[in-house]
Amino acid sequence: MKRRIFLKNAASATAGAMVVPSILPSSVFGKNAPGNKINVGQIGCGRIAISHDMPGTMQHDVSRMVAVCDVDSIRMEKAKKFTEDYYKKKTGSDNPINVKMYGDYKDMLADKDIDAVIISTPDHWHSQPAIEAALAGKDIYLQKPTSLTVTEGRLLSDIINRQGTILQVGTQQRSSPQFLRAAELVRNGRIGKIHTVKIGLPGDPGGPVFETGPIPSTLNFDMWMGSTPEIEYKEKLVHPQHDYSRPGWLRHEYYGAGMITGWGQHHYDIAAWGMDTEYTGPISVEAVAQFPKSGDWNVHGDFMVKQEYANGATVFTSGGYPNGVRFEGEKGWVFVTRGAYRATASDPIPDGSTKALNASDEKILKSEIGKDEIKLYKSEEQHGNWLDCIKSRKQPISPTEISHRTCTICLISSIAMKVPGTLKWNPETERFVDNDLANSMLSRPQRYPYGTDYIKR
Repeated sequence: MKRRIFLKNAASATAGAMVVPSILPSSVFGKNAPGNKINVGQIGCGRIAISHDMPGTMQHDVSRMVAVCDVDSIRMEKAKKFTEDYYKKKTGSDNPINVKMYGDYKDMLADKDIDAVIISTPDHWHSQPAIEAALAGKDIYLQKPTSLTVTEGRLLSDIINRQGTILQVGTQQRSSPQFLRAAELVRNGRIGKIHTVKIGLPGDPGGPVFETGPIPSTLNFDMWMGSTPEIEYKEKLVHPQHDYSRPGWLRHEYYGAGMITGWGQHHYDIAAWGMDTEYTGPISVEAVAQFPKSGDWNVHGDFMVKQEYANGATVFTSGGYPNGVRFEGEKGWVFVTRGAYRATASDPIPDGSTKALNASDEKILKSEIGKDEIKLYKSEEQHGNWLDCIKSRKQPISPTEISHRTCTICLISSIAMKVPGTLKWNPETERFVDNDLANSMLSRPQRYPYGTDYIKR
């Protein structure tokens, strides 16, 4: 842990003069000393960063946001101002901090004063900076999905484990009390043996062919595209230049897989938590889905996915179910959702007052978990849990391997939407059984010099 305070501009010591130590104990300055803070850099300064990850982290006094990075200089400058204004209001000081700006995250990772980074980039820019941050000795908060291919997700998890990095994935439903409660009720047999899980998850609509335009002088578009194929610039396929509304890249397969990964990792994570399948996955998957026949937005629309598990449970996912996770067992059911909570204003949650936690019998919800029963990991807040674990070096509530396994479910479901029939999946080898076409989709070509294939490790 790098929590040292170095004296700057010290006068040269003369013969016989007292030598001042270069490292001072934090007790000299008290609990709010700079050396007691976790210096955090923000990579990606868009919608989820400004509305969720940055304020979610800065609210905890143990952290200090010291740098921001984005390939869009407008967003980067806004994030700098957002951070400095936040600390002005929080401290009452006119100039509490001068936040550094980086146009290239690699330069941020080379900054020895930064202890940890938050990665809130588009989905195709998740695994690579996370791997490089781990290799640079930084702890990481990573927005979901963990990866855009199973291959790079496995590489990420292996490197995080090797490096001893604290990586928290932004599946923050685990830090909401109703999801913890639902998983504990199910794990402790309140609805009997689980036979079915139903997950409500909408698809995305298609769109027209959008107008091309000049690349803004404030955007490093080549770096924004990263490992994906080079295309002409269209604002509707990147992000809005003047606001933080839902970006178009979410609906293009170069940059994400649609709602199956965009929100799927949240709900599959809770399903695995309740089923006690966090370190494995299904043994088969099949799907049907509608895809746009024209236009630039090309991720899946309406769909149905079926996954079978070795424990006998079957998981169905469709936009036809209420948004959330419904566990069905021999003695009843438990349903859990976010209720009115939104991480961002554009979250695809229907208006209304859906109960955050419901069950087939009120007695299930009132049931107490005994002292000798299963008690699951409790976190009050996802970013705070990450910061606590940076200090303690304990695993966070959403660690890499669990998150990789959950993301894998999303990714093989996306593959099943395009490959007909029932696909047999081996969760130990992380390969499809006897299906070369499906296995060819577990990775994808990467445009040099970007991508995890080109990381020196």
